[in-house]
Amino acid sequence: MTLQLSADAVAPKAATPQKYLFGPVADFLMLGGSAFLILPVLFLVPLEYEGPVAATMVFVAYLVNYPHFAHSYQLFYRNFTRKVSGDGYDRSLQLRYIFAGIVVPLVMTGFFAYGAAAANTRLLGYATNAMFFFVGWHYVKQGYGMLMVDAVLKRKFFDDRDKRVLLVNSYAVWILAWLQTNTAVTQGKYYGLDYYTFAAPSWIADIALLAAVASTAATLLMLVNRWRKNGGGLPYNGLVAYVASLYLWILIARINPLWLLIVPALHSLQYLAVVWRYQTNVERDSSDAESDPQPKVLSFLGPLYRFRLLGFIVGGTALGYLGFWLIPSALTALIPYDRQVLGSSLFFFIVLIFINVHHYFLDNVMWRRGNPEVSRYLFR
Repeated sequence: MTLQLSADAVAPKAATPQKYLFGPVADFLMLGGSAFLILPVLFLVPLEYEGPVAATMVFVAYLVNYPHFAHSYQLFYRNFTRKVSGDGYDRSLQLRYIFAGIVVPLVMTGFFAYGAAAANTRLLGYATNAMFFFVGWHYVKQGYGMLMVDAVLKRKFFDDRDKRVLLVNSYAVWILAWLQTNTAVTQGKYYGLDYYTFAAPSWIADIALLAAVASTAATLLMLVNRWRKNGGGLPYNGLVAYVASLYLWILIARINPLWLLIVPALHSLQYLAVVWRYQTNVERDSSDAESDPQPKVLSFLGPLYRFRLLGFIVGGTALGYLGFWLIPSALTALIPYDRQVLGSSLFFFIVLIFINVHHYFLDNVMWRRGNPEVSRYLFR
């Protein structure tokens, strides 16, 4: 989630917002606090348990990771005709919807079609590095966005200068982490295909390290100053999300092989916290939200808006399974290609990278300042 909301701009539209998305403990755990509890425990787990942990995370992917991707498609393409026609959206946002929703998937489809048809493994391999590039960017921007959301909920706002400090630090940590990955891994395999990183001179990595350290120090000083201005208060759950996203999930992600397996689920859980609150408010806005669902046997679920929210979640789970398993399985069975060169998992490789990269572009449009739906439903 690349939230670019201005807390000061949104706040007047939400006179009395809730203080939490779901509650103090739930927010802490979902937004990133669980990372601080899980990571220390992993150091006590022997590495030979990597297999069982990996198998567990495959199961978790069905429940958390895949729905997190699917929900972005459910929200982005809902009423898509109205969005691309500019009905209720300014010109800039309209063009962003067209670019992210139409142009980007067409370009990526063309890229992968050419790479597969030409059996160009090196070209396809570079797509893996591009995915890591955008995923890192996405992680840090989501952490920043979660901090902005919590700031609005707690009425503990950051001014424009504070936000610039936070964003500069986000980018500095992300660039450092990406350069470190390119230094540590020059070539690897991803779903059976080789991928290649971009060698960077050591002096560039040194500059990135200095920038990350300096921006982190500036962020700490800014937070102390903001704490004083707020009378001893900060949006702490948002800060937990920010710190976890930048440092635990990006900068030191490679500290433990088991940690690499768990981080995507924690990132997805952070995303789901906001999306489920957003969709709850959407469903509660309907005129019959508090009526009983039909048939009566479903009344144990509570008001109709809860039943609809459950349908949204179940739909996301099914859509995730369709996108990550059924579609690539069908393509593998139906479309012939050079398996000796491209391996047996080509379409799983393509779909996974496609969705991860496209997810970044979708979120960069949906959760930005000026989107009328976000202003209306997220902070109610």
